[in-house]
Amino acid sequence: MNKPLRRIAIFCGVLILALLVRTNYLQYVRADELNSRDENRRVRIERYAHERGNIIVDGNPVTESVETKDSDFKYKRVWKNGPMWAPVTGYSSQAFDANFLEKLEDGILTGNDDQLFFNRTLSMFTGEKKQGGNVVTTLNAAAQKAAFKGLGDRKGAVAALDPQTGAILALVSTPSYDPSTFAGNSAADSKAWEKLSKDKDKPMLNRALRETYPPGSTFKVVTAAAALENGLYTSIDEHTKSPLPYRLPLTTGNLENEGNIPCENASLREALRWSCNTVFGKISDDLGNQKMIDQANKFGFNKDIFTPVRADASVYPKDNRPQNAMAGIGQASNRATPLQMAMVAAAVANDGKLMQPYMIAERKAPNLDVIYTHEKEQLSQPLSGENAQKLQQMMETVVKNGTGTNALINGVTVGGKTGTAQHGLNNSEKPYAWFISYAKTDKGSPVAVAVVVEDGQANRDDISGGGLAAPIAKAVMKAVIDSKR
Repeated sequence: MNKPLRRIAIFCGVLILALLVRTNYLQYVRADELNSRDENRRVRIERYAHERGNIIVDGNPVTESVETKDSDFKYKRVWKNGPMWAPVTGYSSQAFDANFLEKLEDGILTGNDDQLFFNRTLSMFTGEKKQGGNVVTTLNAAAQKAAFKGLGDRKGAVAALDPQTGAILALVSTPSYDPSTFAGNSAADSKAWEKLSKDKDKPMLNRALRETYPPGSTFKVVTAAAALENGLYTSIDEHTKSPLPYRLPLTTGNLENEGNIPCENASLREALRWSCNTVFGKISDDLGNQKMIDQANKFGFNKDIFTPVRADASVYPKDNRPQNAMAGIGQASNRATPLQMAMVAAAVANDGKLMQPYMIAERKAPNLDVIYTHEKEQLSQPLSGENAQKLQQMMETVVKNGTGTNALINGVTVGGKTGTAQHGLNNSEKPYAWFISYAKTDKGSPVAVAVVVEDGQANRDDISGGGLAAPIAKAVMKAVIDSKR
């Protein structure tokens, strides 16, 4: 071969090699990246080319798929009672992608997950059409309904847990939205999406997981736990060293209590019963900022919690002495999600053991074979069993003859703590009403609840955790207990 032909042959060989390298690079190295790009319409078309698996609650699907017309997307996702279940399922839209369980469990729901490889391979030989698997949740339909109905048209959120397992029983956020209204890719779907995105009340914000509030006096349960765990007090009925008035450290201002309540040197039990700011503010200062942070962290503060949907981190901050005293009563820069405060109540109810919250019980193949079962996992031990039982006595006193009597349930032991958290600069806006609680039967505690209500319509003087939030918690606890009878 002469020299010019040899050069041409080598050049052509290099081009072929480059083409092979480029093709393999795209098909194998960048395949996942290209498949997940928003511009790749084929991926979304394939996602809705067959019926999507369902999200299951109490054995019944809360989702389904319907055929679409005049579209290259064959099926569209729809929800049964979408506004009630949206904080759990999230949305799945042909035009706007997906979120929450619909996004995280997309592989199972579409049938593309590696766990379903055998089912996909078998269907190739049997000729059966491709189907998605099902995701079985831990949610309790009666509890979810009670929480959704209880909040009504008010802004707020409810989170309920099984203290013994960590299973999420209810997760409600209001105002909510119907994911079915923008599940397609038509002009009407785009209009619905735009309207929701611009709504000043933020109906697409999951307040149970993604909004942090000052927890107010509900945080006094954590402060009481810190006092017991650090040996500041050993008996819940001994007098505390709590003067009245109590001057905030390093300031010239006094920490005030709400109303004429017996807080001077009150015991831990009486201080929680009447929600004494002076007692718990001083406890927080006596312990110091680091010990308060350490105790809060044991309950789950200052870290993201995955359910598997991510919950924003609740925050107990590093701060100076006066701010730390205020944080000890749930104010200042102290912020918590409703899920976090449900975890606090659950740990107390479960004799000091905090279980990892979760909302997926099982994953099932299209033929209904179980391919995954959740195993409960302990997240931490915020307090000893002995101290947890002391806190139970304190919280049960709050409900029996304190600020939480609206949560009483006949024949059931209920522990709780009210909270009315200041809101806005210099408390200029209407406060948040909180209530955290648990219920106990002869089989232990089946439910712990946290409720927060933002009620802009109520008179300021009528806003209280015991008045607005406790009745909702009661309804949720009763729904769980009744469903287990």
